[in-house]
Amino acid sequence: MAFKLPELPYAYDALAPHIDAKTMEIHHTKHHNGYTTKLNNAIAGTDLEGKSIEDILASISSASTGVRNNGGGFYNHSLFWTVMSPDGGGEPGARTNIHKAIMRDFGSFENFKNEFAAAAKTRFGSGWAWLCVDKDDKLFVCSTPNQDNPLMDINDHNGTPILGLDVWEHAYYLNYQNRRPDYVEAFFNVINWKEVTQRYNDANDGASDF
Repeated sequence: MAFKLPELPYAYDALAPHIDAKTMEIHHTKHHNGYTTKLNNAIAGTDLEGKSIEDILASISSASTGVRNNGGGFYNHSLFWTVMSPDGGGEPGARTNIHKAIMRDFGSFENFKNEFAAAAKTRFGSGWAWLCVDKDDKLFVCSTPNQDNPLMDINDHNGTPILGLDVWEHAYYLNYQNRRPDYVEAFFNVINWKEVTQRYNDANDGASDF
């Protein structure tokens, strides 16, 4: 069964002024749609056809470059849309597991924010910044080049992404031009902490014991 371009859970202009409508429309209908189409073409007639995107990424080292680039692009953007919301921003609720985990593993929300922002701002060229959960249920921040992600078996530190920020220029250039740091700061105003919390709770079958 072919992968399908997911619909956005909000209108293209819903995240403005932090992310503008034209960028969202082009990003979704052109870039994400392109990754989806090319992924389906790359796996057609192979033993990857019918596998979940997570299973494909878990053994990406044995796949073609086309599957790696487009599979990553499909997965990354599918996550990206869901971790943003017009009602987002701020900090997760103090009683949520994700807030407790951030305090445990980063010491404060501000420390987490600074580390995540640094990963996004200093990623050379195109790529992503991530907040992930590792196999021991610890949070960590990292960045990956191009359309790679921490699910892929090519990384030194693997984990389950629960928050991701696209720092390819197509994600921000119409509104922010070369001011990536401004785009990164704006992202914190639209983070959907309800979704991030759910992804954290689902990772490792909710292994945290607070």
